[in-house]
Amino acid sequence: MALARSFTKLGLAAVLVSAALAAFGAFAGRADAQQQQRQANGWQICNETSFVLEAAAGRPDGRSIQVQGWTRLRPGECRLAVGAPLARGTHYLYARTSTAHRGGRRQWGGDAILCVDPADQFQIENPPRCTDSYEERRFRRVQINKRDSWRTSFSEAITYSAARARQAGLQRLLSDAGYDLREGRRGADPRSIAQAIAQFRATARLAANASEDQLIDALEVAARRRAGQVGLTLCNRTRNRLWTAVARRRGEGWESRGWWPLNAGGCVRTIDEVLIQDRYYVYASMDTPEGSRFLQSGEPFCTSPARFAILGRATCEDRYYQTGLFSPIRVRDRQGLVVEFEDRDFLEVGVAPRQAEGATEIDGRPAQDAPRRGLVPRDAPTQDRPEAE
Repeated sequence: MALARSFTKLGLAAVLVSAALAAFGAFAGRADAQQQQRQANGWQICNETSFVLEAAAGRPDGRSIQVQGWTRLRPGECRLAVGAPLARGTHYLYARTSTAHRGGRRQWGGDAILCVDPADQFQIENPPRCTDSYEERRFRRVQINKRDSWRTSFSEAITYSAARARQAGLQRLLSDAGYDLREGRRGADPRSIAQAIAQFRATARLAANASEDQLIDALEVAARRRAGQVGLTLCNRTRNRLWTAVARRRGEGWESRGWWPLNAGGCVRTIDEVLIQDRYYVYASMDTPEGSRFLQSGEPFCTSPARFAILGRATCEDRYYQTGLFSPIRVRDRQGLVVEFEDRDFLEVGVAPRQAEGATEIDGRPAQDAPRRGLVPRDAPTQDRPEAE
């Protein structure tokens, strides 16, 4: 298990405020373009949230379903998902937030299971089962009964107009990119936002006539870069599927979370904030045709066969949980770490992991012996987080 990279806090340069006030006042500059987008024929999908979204759509094609992704949607933006003429009947829609945003990947969907390529652009006829590089996602069903035009919008708990979604999205991206926006009585201080925009434009060396779209795109790149520089990221450098989980001290207690399934070559950011503890804990089990393989040793934390977030690490079985062994990872004053699991980190099939000597005390008591076995998750949750529409 390799600590591939570590990172330190980004430095930001100060710039004049006055040049940014005009930039911040330009949110309505795209109103005409947005209106033209909404009038285009076909199935329009619109982003009325404060997030940059990646959408996938499914359309009926005879007895099959054609699924295509990913369509990127800036906050407040509409794009054509399926051109006219439209086939009347059930269509399907799913969206996830960009990895630039903090707080885990949110998703918009429903109860229809279709296959997607989570890592790349794709266009497929939906297969009976998701295999190889495809994974299941739950799509929302959309009944379309017009041949010329239809519109479906993504929204969040706070209702935004298109212009307000762009404004809120820009503020969110500034925050995700590491800019501290001071809060006033009615939210973020406009002068603070304008100053941050001017500062970013100078740091990113954007042209003076750069459009609002270009500003949002550059901020997303910066936020995604920063997202990879803080927190704890797990990467699968084996040829098999992994099940991963993490544990850490939270305040005066302990917390364990899982599962994040990782295909070969995949990565997931399990903690998306600056690492402040000296030590974190990771769990991984590997699926192979011969059986499961586990990390060599670790300390006991509570787990569950299904997706879990558990407080405390004592008396797991008494609370109807199970116990798994999590390997410690030392941080040493770094804000972010990437942990890479390699084949050599895992025991052979049939060999049980052992508890590490001198395990951390649990609630003031030495850690008790954990079951000398690994834990294989029962189901296959996604690593996305649902968001109500």
